[in-house]
Amino acid sequence: MVHKPVGLVCSHDEREGPNVYSLLPERWRRRNPQITSIGRLDKDTSGLLLLTDQTALVHKLTSPKHKVPKLYRATVNGTLAPEFVALFASGTLLLSGEKEPCLPAELRILSPTTTEIILTEGRYHQVRRMFASQGCEVVTLHRSHFGNLELGDLKPGQWRELALDHFREI
Repeated sequence: MVHKPVGLVCSHDEREGPNVYSLLPERWRRRNPQITSIGRLDKDTSGLLLLTDQTALVHKLTSPKHKVPKLYRATVNGTLAPEFVALFASGTLLLSGEKEPCLPAELRILSPTTTEIILTEGRYHQVRRMFASQGCEVVTLHRSHFGNLELGDLKPGQWRELALDHFREI
Protein backbone atom coordinates (compact mmCIF):
# COMPACT_ATOMS: atom_id res chain seq x y z
CA MET A 1 0.00 0.00 0.00
CA VAL A 2 1.37 3.39 -1.06
CA HIS A 3 0.14 6.87 -0.20
CA LYS A 4 0.46 8.31 -3.69
CA PRO A 5 1.24 12.01 -3.64
CA VAL A 6 -0.03 14.41 -6.29
CA GLY A 7 2.44 14.73 -9.18
CA LEU A 8 3.33 11.05 -9.70
CA VAL A 9 1.92 8.85 -12.45
CA CYS A 10 0.97 5.16 -12.30
CA SER A 11 2.95 4.28 -15.42
CA HIS A 12 6.29 2.61 -15.98
CA ASP A 13 6.87 4.84 -19.02
CA GLU A 14 9.38 7.44 -17.82
CA ARG A 15 8.30 9.80 -20.62
CA GLU A 16 5.07 10.38 -18.69
CA GLY A 17 6.96 11.84 -15.72
CA PRO A 18 7.94 10.77 -12.22
CA ASN A 19 6.13 7.60 -11.21
CA VAL A 20 4.90 5.85 -8.07
CA TYR A 21 7.37 3.00 -8.56
CA SER A 22 10.23 5.38 -7.74
CA LEU A 23 8.97 5.33 -4.13
CA LEU A 24 9.82 1.62 -3.82
CA PRO A 25 13.16 -0.02 -3.03
CA GLU A 26 15.28 -0.77 -6.14
CA ARG A 27 14.97 -4.56 -5.61
CA TRP A 28 11.19 -4.29 -6.01
CA ARG A 29 11.48 -2.24 -9.19
CA ARG A 30 13.56 -5.06 -10.75
CA ARG A 31 11.01 -7.81 -9.97
CA ASN A 32 9.80 -10.22 -12.59
CA PRO A 33 6.87 -10.21 -13.02
CA GLN A 34 6.96 -6.46 -12.86
CA ILE A 35 5.23 -4.61 -10.01
CA THR A 36 2.09 -2.88 -11.24
CA SER A 37 -0.68 -0.80 -9.71
CA ILE A 38 -4.08 -2.22 -8.89
CA GLY A 39 -6.17 0.36 -10.64
CA ARG A 40 -4.72 3.80 -11.17
CA LEU A 41 -4.81 7.26 -9.73
CA ASP A 42 -4.16 10.10 -12.15
CA LYS A 43 -1.27 12.53 -11.68
CA ASP A 44 -3.51 15.05 -9.88
CA THR A 45 -5.06 12.53 -7.47
CA SER A 46 -3.56 11.46 -4.14
CA GLY A 47 -4.24 8.59 -1.81
CA LEU A 48 -4.33 4.85 -1.37
CA LEU A 49 -2.74 2.90 -4.19
CA LEU A 50 -1.98 -0.81 -4.16
CA LEU A 51 1.12 -2.13 -5.93
CA THR A 52 1.82 -5.81 -6.52
CA ASP A 53 3.41 -8.43 -8.73
CA GLN A 54 0.48 -10.82 -8.13
CA THR A 55 -1.49 -10.79 -11.39
CA ALA A 56 -4.40 -12.79 -9.92
CA LEU A 57 -4.78 -10.15 -7.22
CA VAL A 58 -4.82 -7.37 -9.82
CA HIS A 59 -7.65 -9.16 -11.64
CA LYS A 60 -9.61 -9.84 -8.43
CA LEU A 61 -9.50 -6.21 -7.29
CA THR A 62 -10.09 -4.52 -10.66
CA SER A 63 -12.64 -6.85 -12.26
CA PRO A 64 -16.03 -5.12 -12.51
CA LYS A 65 -17.80 -8.29 -11.36
CA HIS A 66 -16.20 -8.05 -7.88
CA LYS A 67 -17.50 -4.48 -7.27
CA VAL A 68 -14.74 -3.52 -4.81
CA PRO A 69 -15.74 -0.22 -3.14
CA LYS A 70 -13.33 2.71 -3.22
CA LEU A 71 -13.87 5.86 -1.13
CA TYR A 72 -12.79 9.26 -2.45
CA ARG A 73 -12.98 12.78 -1.04
CA ALA A 74 -13.42 15.46 -3.67
CA THR A 75 -13.42 19.23 -3.58
CA VAL A 76 -15.13 20.95 -6.50
CA ASN A 77 -15.16 24.52 -7.79
CA GLY A 78 -18.94 24.56 -8.15
CA THR A 79 -21.78 24.00 -5.73
CA LEU A 80 -22.76 20.43 -4.93
CA ALA A 81 -26.50 20.23 -5.46
CA PRO A 82 -28.51 17.83 -3.25
CA GLU A 83 -29.93 16.30 -6.46
CA PHE A 84 -26.47 14.86 -7.22
CA VAL A 85 -26.97 12.27 -4.44
CA ALA A 86 -29.96 10.65 -6.14
CA LEU A 87 -28.49 11.02 -9.63
CA PHE A 88 -25.20 9.33 -8.71
CA ALA A 89 -27.08 6.55 -6.84
CA SER A 90 -29.49 5.93 -9.73
CA GLY A 91 -27.17 4.03 -12.04
CA THR A 92 -28.37 6.19 -14.94
CA LEU A 93 -25.54 8.75 -15.19
CA LEU A 94 -24.07 8.44 -18.66
CA LEU A 95 -20.59 9.89 -19.16
CA SER A 96 -19.61 11.64 -22.36
CA GLY A 97 -18.41 9.19 -25.02
CA GLU A 98 -19.70 6.09 -23.19
CA LYS A 99 -22.57 3.75 -24.05
CA GLU A 100 -23.21 2.29 -20.60
CA PRO A 101 -24.21 4.39 -17.57
CA CYS A 102 -22.09 4.39 -14.42
CA LEU A 103 -22.95 1.87 -11.75
CA PRO A 104 -24.69 3.38 -8.74
CA ALA A 105 -22.36 5.42 -6.54
CA GLU A 106 -22.88 6.62 -2.97
CA LEU A 107 -22.41 10.37 -2.58
CA ARG A 108 -22.25 12.19 0.76
CA ILE A 109 -22.15 15.97 0.57
CA LEU A 110 -19.99 17.30 3.42
CA SER A 111 -20.10 21.00 2.52
CA PRO A 112 -21.20 23.06 -0.49
CA THR A 113 -17.90 22.16 -2.23
CA THR A 114 -16.69 18.97 -0.50
CA THR A 115 -18.02 15.46 -0.86
CA GLU A 116 -17.22 11.80 -0.35
CA ILE A 117 -18.08 9.31 -3.05
CA ILE A 118 -17.95 5.52 -3.03
CA LEU A 119 -17.51 3.82 -6.40
CA THR A 120 -17.50 0.12 -7.24
CA GLU A 121 -16.03 0.54 -10.70
CA GLY A 122 -12.98 2.35 -12.00
CA ARG A 123 -13.51 4.04 -15.32
CA TYR A 124 -11.03 6.48 -16.80
CA HIS A 125 -11.12 9.69 -14.68
CA GLN A 126 -14.54 8.57 -13.48
CA VAL A 127 -15.00 10.83 -10.45
CA ARG A 128 -13.81 13.90 -12.34
CA ARG A 129 -16.05 13.09 -15.31
CA MET A 130 -19.11 12.41 -13.14
CA PHE A 131 -18.86 15.83 -11.53
CA ALA A 132 -17.97 17.51 -14.84
CA SER A 133 -21.21 16.13 -16.29
CA GLN A 134 -22.99 18.23 -13.67
CA GLY A 135 -20.96 21.40 -14.28
CA CYS A 136 -18.49 20.97 -11.41
CA GLU A 137 -14.73 20.73 -11.86
CA VAL A 138 -12.90 18.55 -9.33
CA VAL A 139 -10.13 20.65 -7.76
CA THR A 140 -8.74 18.02 -5.36
CA LEU A 141 -9.31 14.27 -5.28
CA HIS A 142 -8.06 11.82 -2.66
CA ARG A 143 -8.73 8.07 -2.25
CA SER A 144 -8.70 6.98 1.39
CA HIS A 145 -10.14 3.46 1.17
CA PHE A 146 -9.88 0.51 -1.21
CA GLY A 147 -12.18 -2.32 -0.17
CA ASN A 148 -11.57 -2.94 3.52
CA LEU A 149 -8.16 -1.23 3.41
CA GLU A 150 -7.75 2.28 4.84
CA LEU A 151 -4.86 4.64 4.19
CA GLY A 152 -4.86 5.70 7.84
CA ASP A 153 -1.85 7.73 8.97
CA LEU A 154 0.44 6.72 6.09
CA LYS A 155 2.09 9.96 4.89
CA PRO A 156 2.36 11.00 1.21
CA GLY A 157 5.18 9.07 -0.45
CA GLN A 158 5.28 6.39 2.25
CA TRP A 159 4.38 2.74 1.74
CA ARG A 160 3.93 -0.37 3.83
CA GLU A 161 3.80 -4.03 3.00
CA LEU A 162 0.54 -5.91 3.36
CA ALA A 163 0.19 -9.66 3.79
CA LEU A 164 -1.98 -11.43 1.21
CA ASP A 165 -4.37 -12.18 4.10
CA HIS A 166 -5.59 -8.56 3.86
CA PHE A 167 -7.14 -9.38 0.48
CA ARG A 168 -9.21 -12.43 1.38
CA GLU A 169 -12.21 -10.37 2.50
CA ILE A 170 -12.09 -7.68 -0.20
